[in-house]
Amino acid sequence: MNRKEMIDLLTGVQSSKKSYYTELKKTVNELQKKNMQLEIINDVTKSFNIDMSMDEMLKHIMDKLQTIFPIKRVSLSLYNGNDLVLSNVYPADSVVLSPDSILPKSDSLYWLALKSGQPCYYEIDNRNGTYFEEEALSLLQVAGVWVFPLISKGHIIGVLTLGGKEKRWNDSSDQGFFEQLSDQIAVCIENARLYNEVLSSHQQWEETFRAVSDVIFVVDLTGRILQYNQSAKQFFQETSFKQHSIEELLFPFTDSNFFKQCIESGAPVDGEFTLHEKIMACSCFPIFNDSGSLYAVIIYLKDFTEKRRFEAQLLHSGKLAALGEMAAGVAHELNNPLTAILGNAQLLLRKQSENDRTYHLLTDIHQCGIRCRNIIRSLLTFSRQDELLFEQCSVNEAVEQALSLVGNQIRKENIWIQTRLQQKLPFIEGSVQQIGQIILNLLLNAKDAFSEIESEKRILIETKLTEHEGKQWISLMVKDNGCGINPTQMTEIFNPFFTTKSAVHGTGLGLSVSLGIAEAHGGTLTVTSELGIGSRFQLLLPCT
Repeated sequence: MNRKEMIDLLTGVQSSKKSYYTELKKTVNELQKKNMQLEIINDVTKSFNIDMSMDEMLKHIMDKLQTIFPIKRVSLSLYNGNDLVLSNVYPADSVVLSPDSILPKSDSLYWLALKSGQPCYYEIDNRNGTYFEEEALSLLQVAGVWVFPLISKGHIIGVLTLGGKEKRWNDSSDQGFFEQLSDQIAVCIENARLYNEVLSSHQQWEETFRAVSDVIFVVDLTGRILQYNQSAKQFFQETSFKQHSIEELLFPFTDSNFFKQCIESGAPVDGEFTLHEKIMACSCFPIFNDSGSLYAVIIYLKDFTEKRRFEAQLLHSGKLAALGEMAAGVAHELNNPLTAILGNAQLLLRKQSENDRTYHLLTDIHQCGIRCRNIIRSLLTFSRQDELLFEQCSVNEAVEQALSLVGNQIRKENIWIQTRLQQKLPFIEGSVQQIGQIILNLLLNAKDAFSEIESEKRILIETKLTEHEGKQWISLMVKDNGCGINPTQMTEIFNPFFTTKSAVHGTGLGLSVSLGIAEAHGGTLTVTSELGIGSRFQLLLPCT
């Protein structure tokens, strides 16, 4: 050993150098560890987003922590106000209790941290069996476990558990970092929960908005359409309303601009108007911001066409019922003097000689009385709408009843009625009054078809037995040589309230009601027509 080495040894210079480098290396390692911890918290904060699942978040945390800590398992248990539920575990194969398991409140290490609000460290010794979680963690070869409460806005929302693969890794200098990490995770979880609640509410509102079967628009004060639902696209056959203003779309031909009225009054406005041949009920609702200023309007459109049609049909039915009741009353009142007329005519006929001129006058009186009696009976039958019991009945009888009511009226207009009624037709199961109503409607329509015809006018009524689709049917045909039906109207003539007549002469209910009666009897009502040549209506009814 030379002199310099001897002096260094005696003075301890080498020892000091080793101690210095040791301390320097330790300090550098600590700084690197602190930097890594800060980087972990920063990365967790930045990488976590509302689209990231809890499992992805735990994996991200685990990958970062394993670079500086002996961690082999991380789990998350969330508190729902009553139960502590094991929600997520990473790695996925480090599971003894399945996710969504409820942890028991007694003898639970996780509950201890939750109730105390303080972190706790516990080294696993399965021989002690102090806590419920020990057996599961021992099976997973976890040596020591940290449990940190997750605190957000002063409320504990769960616990974060970090399982180590070796004992005594609970360095007090690391506890502060884990607490900061737990706080940051709690904030992320709470933000994700709040976002999901808002997103769920928004999606629910959007789904409700789209699902409403009526048309809805949200419009700004200039008339620009901001939002619309699926029903609006279907009704207007539009894929986008960007090029339309609400006034051009809804109120181009009406003086009742409910949108403007709503803006001017700042109050809800209701009304009706016709749009695309539909009767639309329109409701406009103003929308105000937090400062109380009007900034948009909700426009709600409902198709009231069918409702108005039903209301008109009910009104018409009420009128028919009142008319039938009045006709029945008049018929009963006429029956009494008519009985006296017929009785007295018969008595006088017995006393008169057939060669006497008076005998022929009395015969005319008696025949006219019989005809009046038949008309009254048919009128009573037709007006008896409250006794429409289905029973075996004859279509030929329904034809005769209808002709007794309107046959003379039709003939007075120089219209020749020809009947071809097949004898011994099978019965049908139905109402002779309702079948008579169909025939009555068809005859009146045929009569009106001659309003502008000067040539010979003919109506043919024919009944016969026919076969259709392998079954026996009764066919009733009413054919005329009138003006015919325009081909463009053929698909609409059975629609309620569709009519080519003036308001005085038609309601548009005759054929729609007749079709309904035919279908109620299990039959059909069809039409073939040629403009300027005539129309042919055929009623098919099943035989009994």
